Amino acid sequence: MKLRCAVLDDFQGVSTSIVDWSPVTDRVEVVAFPEHFRTEDELAEALADFDLVVTLRERVAFPAELFARLPRLRLLVATGMRNSVIDFAAAAAHGVTVCGTSSSSTAPVELTWALLLGLARGIVPENTALREGGRWQSTVGADLSGRTLGLLGLGKIGSLVARVGLAFGMDVVAWSRNLTAERAAEVGVRRAASKEELLGYSDFVSVHLALGERTRDLLGGAELALMKPDAYLVNTSRAAIVDQDALLAALTGGRIAGAAVDVFDLEPLPAGHPLRTAPRLLATPHLGYVSRDNYRTYYGQAVEDIAAFLDGTPVRVLG
Repeated sequence: MKLRCAVLDDFQGVSTSIVDWSPVTDRVEVVAFPEHFRTEDELAEALADFDLVVTLRERVAFPAELFARLPRLRLLVATGMRNSVIDFAAAAAHGVTVCGTSSSSTAPVELTWALLLGLARGIVPENTALREGGRWQSTVGADLSGRTLGLLGLGKIGSLVARVGLAFGMDVVAWSRNLTAERAAEVGVRRAASKEELLGYSDFVSVHLALGERTRDLLGGAELALMKPDAYLVNTSRAAIVDQDALLAALTGGRIAGAAVDVFDLEPLPAGHPLRTAPRLLATPHLGYVSRDNYRTYYGQAVEDIAAFLDGTPVRVLG
């Protein structure tokens, strides 16, 4: 009898076609779920009859309580090699092996620039007006060359974003609590003396920090008030780094020129949520890592993880 494998959050319906699953289909029945399960009860009910689960990034939490409700589960494959929403100790205690996959930084870097450029040049409202017979030109775009790009975080993704900014002729500065002037110089940018200094003189601010206790609500109302009224904020990192109520207030009140975000406190974003209709906001539904190459890596290595686990030699084990 075949084992059963659930693939979660397959919104585009591509998980079983974008890579070859034949190395495991003689031993595994693969079932992809295009819908997102919002509650632990929904998830526990849906996964009750599955031995293996593939979950995308950190979209679904696996706390100890959920592992206790899934006695049949033996393997959890999480795309990427870091995951803050899986209780690894609980997984081990319930006999569940957790494996990861590689993940490229290229896709989120490219989306960051797509959002920043789209925001700066009013691409969405101008395209909408053109298609719907509206006004011919209604916005005046913001220039990038000669402007200051402030990066909160200069890790793998932030460094790549910085290099693109330099190519556009921008003055790039960066800040994080552990960033040194030497590290900033290696990337070819300047280190801001403080978060407040960076916010005060940047024309564009882009967030590239990991979410943790020190970065949660790093940008609240007081911090957003430091930004120039003609400045823009971009967040493709984690929603909780920016206080969502404060961001909504800043956009509604016109205290900043605009924002572009790819991440939200609740995902998928509920219908009727105020961020769906917020003024001066360009938003995408968490597409940062959603690209053909990344999906081929995620699902291709998920197949490898499953095959290795079934052969008794698990690879890319996490936790």
